[in-house]
Amino acid sequence: MGLAAATVKKGEGRSLKAGGPWLYDNEIESVMGDFEDGDIVLVRDFDGYPLGRGFINRHSRIRIRMLTRDIDQEIDDAFLYRRVKAAWEYRKQVVDTGSCRVIYGEADFLPGLVIDKFSDVLVVESLALGIDRLKKRIVDLVKQVLAEDGIFIRGVYERSDARDRKREGMENVKGFIGAPFDTKVEITENDIRYLVDVKEGQKTGFFLDQKYNRLSIRKVCPKARVLDCFTHTGSFALNAAYAGASYVLGVDASEVGIAQAKENAALNGLDGATEFLCEDVFDLLPRLGSEGQRFDVVILDPPAFAKSRKSVKSAVKGYRKINQQAMELIKDGGYLVTCSCSHFIDAQCFAKTVSQAAGGAHRRLRQVEYRTQAPDHPILLGAEDTGYLKFFLFQVLKEK
Repeated sequence: MGLAAATVKKGEGRSLKAGGPWLYDNEIESVMGDFEDGDIVLVRDFDGYPLGRGFINRHSRIRIRMLTRDIDQEIDDAFLYRRVKAAWEYRKQVVDTGSCRVIYGEADFLPGLVIDKFSDVLVVESLALGIDRLKKRIVDLVKQVLAEDGIFIRGVYERSDARDRKREGMENVKGFIGAPFDTKVEITENDIRYLVDVKEGQKTGFFLDQKYNRLSIRKVCPKARVLDCFTHTGSFALNAAYAGASYVLGVDASEVGIAQAKENAALNGLDGATEFLCEDVFDLLPRLGSEGQRFDVVILDPPAFAKSRKSVKSAVKGYRKINQQAMELIKDGGYLVTCSCSHFIDAQCFAKTVSQAAGGAHRRLRQVEYRTQAPDHPILLGAEDTGYLKFFLFQVLKEK
């Protein structure tokens, strides 16, 4: 029996035709043939022009996630192997692969699937119904491709516990794929060692996307007093201490995160140069200001403030407030590292918000560097969701 065929409405599908990976429910004229949610369907334009093949799911506003632009391409093991092999070869060229994101969903043309490699452990996150059916086969192919380079994986853990799955009509899943193993994994990134808890840590256990951004702060940290806000498990703080900072204070509201940060500091012999505090950053910053404390470098790496387009306005207020509070703590000529991982807030909006915060703090900003996510999280043009991280390094100057 042949595949069902979806037809795009006349005048719709503009994002898809511009390189995007999705078709929304209101862009589809009809679906002819028998199918179940999660099945692969053929996709054609209103005039019959072939657009490719993708997964369909009537539970999701993203009705079809494209797998290929070749409407005749069979989605078999050979196809999946080529996708995995291409993803790995790309990463071998652009990043340190000791720990990296091996599969990044739409940007690797495997929509809805994330696979992170932490040393010899894989962590899998499946966010779409169609790819969920293929995830174990793809995991096996990742292991096969890595083994071809002499890299052997001792365990796989699934962290498909994000809210996105409910929008796909799926239950959350968390647990081992295959034999159990110790879920605290030691990795090395930029010569710093970390213990990553792939079972209980945030997302897949560690934020690999900031890998080279963490490295970039080292140039402004020697002999500096550094405040690292939203430190999570201490990664920016440890890079500052490793670079020779005289004092580093890392702050996070998570007791688990702070415990891990202290553990990571001790693992690297940096516990003498670092202090970690479990407290709400929004409460702490004004208190530090009232105490007269000042820092040479302040780092802001908060979780996403904008979870949807509706929350952008309130998120902008949050970013403006926290950046102003941070700048008021920075010595004249010191540095602000400020990040946003809200993909609903683009770089221009974020830069404007930080500029407004500088006005409120009576400071001038001189941009040293703008960066985005590490290249193992590639940004696919036309697929706007694949680009989300904004990272600015500014010199902060009193108004002159």
